[in-house]
Order: sequence, then C-alpha cells, then structure tokens
Amino acid sequence: MTTIEKVQQLSMAGALNAALADALEADDRVLVFGEDVGPLGGVFRVTDGLSERFGERRVFDTPLAESGIVGTAIGMAMNGLRPVVEMQFDAFAYPAFEQITSHLAKMRNRTQGKVELPVVIRIPYGGGIGGVEHHCDSSEAYYTHTPGLRVVTPGTPADAYHLLRDAIDSPDPVIFLEPKRRYWAKGEVALDRAGAPMDRAVVRRTGKDVTLIAYGPMVTTALETAEAAIEEGWDVEVVDLRSLSPFDDETVAASVRKTGRAVVVHEASGFCGYGAEVAARLTERCFHHLHAPILRVTGLDIPYPAPKLEEHHLPSVDRILDTMARLQWDDEVCGA
Repeated sequence: MTTIEKVQQLSMAGALNAALADALEADDRVLVFGEDVGPLGGVFRVTDGLSERFGERRVFDTPLAESGIVGTAIGMAMNGLRPVVEMQFDAFAYPAFEQITSHLAKMRNRTQGKVELPVVIRIPYGGGIGGVEHHCDSSEAYYTHTPGLRVVTPGTPADAYHLLRDAIDSPDPVIFLEPKRRYWAKGEVALDRAGAPMDRAVVRRTGKDVTLIAYGPMVTTALETAEAAIEEGWDVEVVDLRSLSPFDDETVAASVRKTGRAVVVHEASGFCGYGAEVAARLTERCFHHLHAPILRVTGLDIPYPAPKLEEHHLPSVDRILDTMARLQWDDEVCGA
C-alpha cells in the first residue's frame, strides 16, 4: 500500500472498522464479539463485513447477556487471546459492572502481575442521536474511578483508528468509549501506527486567552466554540484529552499555565462528574498561574431527557461562550 493509499477519508465508524480489520489481520489472537456484531455488523455497523471476511470463529454474535460477554472475554484473555467486545449501548454495560470492576480491573493486581488481561470493551456513549435513557448515557466517570482500567475516547476519525489499534495491543484492560454522535463525521485517517501515544492529550488548536478542555463528542463542539470566539476577540486553545485514565497532567497543565484560564466541557452530568476531577487536579497544579476559577460546562444533573429536550441538556457553543464570559477577560479586573 502506498503512502497515498494509506491516507483515506473515513467516517469515525469506518475508521473503527478499519482498525478492527487491521488488528484481526495482524494477530490471530484477536477476536471480536458482542450483540449483533456478526453478519449484521452491529447497531452502528462498525463491524460491518468483518464476520464475512474473517469468519464467524473470530467475529461472532453473543446472547443478550453483558455480564456473560465480559466474563467470557476475561477467561479468553487469561488463556492468551485478545478479545474485543462490544456493548451495544452505553447503559447496556451496567449489568457487566461486577465483572468489570471486581475481576477485569483487579486481576493483574490480584495475581501480583502474573496475569495480564488484554481486553478491550467498546462502548458507544453519549447523546446527540435523539435517543432516550439507556441509549445516551455518558458513563465515563464510573470507569475512571476504577483503578486498573485504561479509559480512552477518540474525538476524531484519525484518533478512532489509532487509539483502537493501541488499545487492542495494550496488555491492560481498556474501556474504549466511542462518541456515537460522531460516528458519521469524516476526516483524513492515516492507516498506520504513527499516531500520538494512547495516554497523551493533544492540543487541537493553540491560543493564549483560555484553554477549553474536552474529549470525545465535545472536541468538535470545543473547536466550533473557539472559532465563534474569534469575533469577540478571544484566542482559545483546545485540548483533546483522548485518555481519561491515565490523565495527561503534563500536557493539560502546560496549556492552563500558559492561558491562565480553563473551561472543562463534557456531556455527562456535572455533579461528581469527570470534569470535577480535572478542575481539582489543575487547581492543585496551576493555582499560582490562574486568573480565574476553573469552570465547567456539562450536561444537566437529571436523567437523560426526552429527544425534544436533548439540545437543552447537551453543552452547546452558546453555553460554552456564556461560561467563558464569566472568566473576566480584563486582567485589571482579575488583579493580574
């Protein structure tokens, strides 16, 4: 394959499909299974064509039993395989929590490092599709609060490919959160292994006035906000976390020390949400560089609403701009 052929215009779903196909091709130990991931290709068609290409011994359907799916993956990994399982929707993973938190996350520590569990759990998460509860949860904080798990989420098609390849190669269990509202967003994807390391954040846009910290579905919204803020004279830096656990303190703190202001954006509810941990860590590490408190723009503290109310629940460009205005842009007012 030539260099030009390796760079393709793909949707995020297409990039994930390519990553799974390349991983299956590269390593016979890789298996892909879950509810309807076989001939149907999954609810979002991320596994489309894989069972036909690689056979139903390596890409196959399972019963509607999430705890059993994850338990099976754990057993396979203990015996040298590298399973990649799909939870059909975010909240469908909840019945598997006991397997995830009590066994998947703890097995390496329990065996003093003798047993590795290279399991990837793919979870479509977040809103923006007009769905209802059980289909639009943002459950990242549950997983990041569980020691022993890596938690990553792509914000671009290119990262979808590279992060998934890295997750499958990792010796650690990885919760791979896929922003379902971005499945159909397209971008250039280099089908190689030259992406940023899995545990590093990336500065998507440089700026000097404020740092917007986002991940997954909110990366696009943060970039749109940065463009909208130009008319108001604000130069916004956007940091895409990519890895939620472990957290890249170095990259994020460097940005906040430079700008002196930060807003954390995510779809999940605000109370005890992931953004609270980010704000706390940055306050501890950047306090003497801050011109204003670190603020958050999040989903509302309610169960996921009906589709007609979704746009009011999710962070928007206008909500982020309103929050940025509270940071007091006049340095004299801030006492700088």
